[in-house]
Amino acid sequence: MTVLDSPIPRFHLAVAVDDLVAARRFYGDVLGLEQGRSADTWVDWNLHGHQFVTHLAPERALRIHNPVDGHDVPVPHFGLVLTVEAFHEFAERLRAAGTEFVIEPYVRFAGQKGEQWTMFLLDPAGNALEFKAFADDSQVFAA
Repeated sequence: MTVLDSPIPRFHLAVAVDDLVAARRFYGDVLGLEQGRSADTWVDWNLHGHQFVTHLAPERALRIHNPVDGHDVPVPHFGLVLTVEAFHEFAERLRAAGTEFVIEPYVRFAGQKGEQWTMFLLDPAGNALEFKAFADDSQVFAA
């Protein structure tokens, strides 16, 4: 099954960045995303089949954090839910690239409903990204 055949709709997300060269380096080289169309003020990226766009916008909003499981989680943030194996491989790729984590990879809610691996990092413009993985996929929306 391809992404286009998936019963799960693809999302479109656009975020502000203050430097497109740095965004290309981070999203293309560090995260390994395929670049799509672009112009002088924006770049399309293939985020595992989802359309993710970086738009040049030098003005940035204030940072907000919310406490979750003993950590200050940056808001807003976005990312992907990966398999546990892909999560650890991705974490190693980020470490090898010298990525500074806002929240280092760890197991959140250990032994509780919604147990998950999670990590947070910032792109060069300060946009927060979270990547996570559930050993039990039925826990993604556990209440």
